[in-house]
Amino acid sequence: MFPLILLYVVLTIIRPQDYVPGLDTVPILPVVLMLAFVAWLASKAKTFEAPQFVILPAFLLILMISQVTNGWSGGAVDELARFGPVVIAFFVFGAACSTQKRVRIAMVVFVACASVLALHGVEQAKTGMGWTGIPLGEGGRIQYVGIFNDPNDLGLLFAATLPMAVFLGRRGAGAMRFVWLGAAMLLLYGTYLTNSRGAMLAVLVVAGCYLWYRKGIVVAGTLGVLGLAAMKLLSSRMDELDAGEESAAGRVDAWYAGLEMFRENPVFGVGAGNFTEYNELTAHNSFVLVLAETGFAGFVLWLAFVGYGFWMMLSIVRHRHVPSADASVEAQWTTERQMALTLLLSLCGLFAAAFFLSRSYMVVLYLIAALVAGHYVGARRRWPDLPAFRLSDGGWRWVPAGACGVFGLFVLVAVLLRTT
Repeated sequence: MFPLILLYVVLTIIRPQDYVPGLDTVPILPVVLMLAFVAWLASKAKTFEAPQFVILPAFLLILMISQVTNGWSGGAVDELARFGPVVIAFFVFGAACSTQKRVRIAMVVFVACASVLALHGVEQAKTGMGWTGIPLGEGGRIQYVGIFNDPNDLGLLFAATLPMAVFLGRRGAGAMRFVWLGAAMLLLYGTYLTNSRGAMLAVLVVAGCYLWYRKGIVVAGTLGVLGLAAMKLLSSRMDELDAGEESAAGRVDAWYAGLEMFRENPVFGVGAGNFTEYNELTAHNSFVLVLAETGFAGFVLWLAFVGYGFWMMLSIVRHRHVPSADASVEAQWTTERQMALTLLLSLCGLFAAAFFLSRSYMVVLYLIAALVAGHYVGARRRWPDLPAFRLSDGGWRWVPAGACGVFGLFVLVAVLLRTT
């Protein structure tokens, strides 16, 4: 099961089926996923111990219902075909990543794949054309194929995998230490080549969160301001970071349109994938997109899905571990916390970038979320004193949290509209 789902991750990110002649006619990605799913069904590694394993199928059901309530019954089948594979990948990958060794291997795969895409971008920037046959994008921004054709999506991937590269570099031995730290520098350079404001802000958020954890909020805030100033000098698009700038204003208008869609269809939204039927631009915000397309029902579920991932990693990082006289046990706990901190920072980078992009249904987001859930399930087996997360114990709290989230989005958009 584990090798098959890792192969699925590689094919999802590197995507040779999108540019290698002959592979475009072979359904290699769904076949590999189906084989991994069959192996998962036949294995004893199936797990449903994390709330996300319940929430995600429920979210898929809401996606299907949102189509039916908007007058298109056939859309429910389309949503099952479109998002169903994402749910399967989440279940299989989450179940497979329950040991420290497998979590580390998964990080290696993510970083290696992201580095391949960054190298493709370096070649693009140097020659104007990558080996995939994709030229340099508008404004000299690098891009890839398939789901990473948008430079912003590349930046999202780089920001999410950067903490993993640093972790592997710090934990590496000998020459491999420099290999992974070199990969981290490559991902930073790749982020710069995307010229994506959202990705650059995401990297700044990752660095700020780490400094906050290590040095406190004052140091993190001070260096964050300096970092933002440095980024504005490095990138022409960062220099235009203002609510009144044309591109940013267009995004704020799209957020406003999304909130209006929610007001008209508050329970199940306008239907998954239907945002651009009501507005010329997509939402440019994953939270607004879910709220507009699936209503409050889908928003609460998606917020809970995202929130539990952060909560789980924070629980490990902040857990008061009782020291052991066994040095190997202490070394294992140190690794556990470092992995949790790494995945927490990856989530910070991922969703900081997703806040400025419409990537609510992007498969890579759910693969990283599966890695987080799998890690926590395994950590609880190794350390039973870690808290258990169950929807039956306080799951109702996500309803008022969702209401606060909606209120916060309305306030944010109102403030930004006044500054435009």
